[in-house]
Amino acid sequence: MKKIVGEFKTFIMRGNIVDMAVGVIVGSSFTAIVNALSNNILKPVINWILAMIFGADSLSEVYTVLKEVKGEDGLMDLTQSIYIDWGAFINAVINFFLIALVLFTFVKIVNKIKEERKEFAAEMADDIAFKEDKKEMKKLGIKRSDKAAVAAFYAEKARKAEEAKKAAEEKARLERLANPTTEDLLKEIRDILNKNA
Repeated sequence: MKKIVGEFKTFIMRGNIVDMAVGVIVGSSFTAIVNALSNNILKPVINWILAMIFGADSLSEVYTVLKEVKGEDGLMDLTQSIYIDWGAFINAVINFFLIALVLFTFVKIVNKIKEERKEFAAEMADDIAFKEDKKEMKKLGIKRSDKAAVAAFYAEKARKAEEAKKAAEEKARLERLANPTTEDLLKEIRDILNKNA
């Protein structure tokens, strides 16, 4: 029993589950906002335009009858008739585009914030590296006002970085020669066969 409770607790406390739950709750709230915008602001405008175009009073009156069934009062019974409800379709399209627009805007804002955060982190890293360089120059007795000495310091630093990169590449090459991959062996066999042919 304790094992099941522990597993359930681990499952519930996963970051993805919590994030997903928050997303569902925010999404349902978003849907309510979009529906209110659609029903209370956009639909009246669209109803007015449709009334001018089709002569109907609202989206609910925009439909095409495929099979008409009349009620006792002689009017069409919508519950028994077969018809294409264009108003409901137009309403769904409007809601889709509103939700897509809101999500696009939201994602764009979030991506911009992430990008700015990355830029800030890069600036902070550069600032930290610059502070380390300043400390190192101070240890070596180089004054920042001496432009030639600072340029020589950075040139030496770049040369050491290039040497370290070449040493790492050479180490990787020697390691690959000592432990060749299947691809390396096949290439070697191919080269030997080409020489003998």
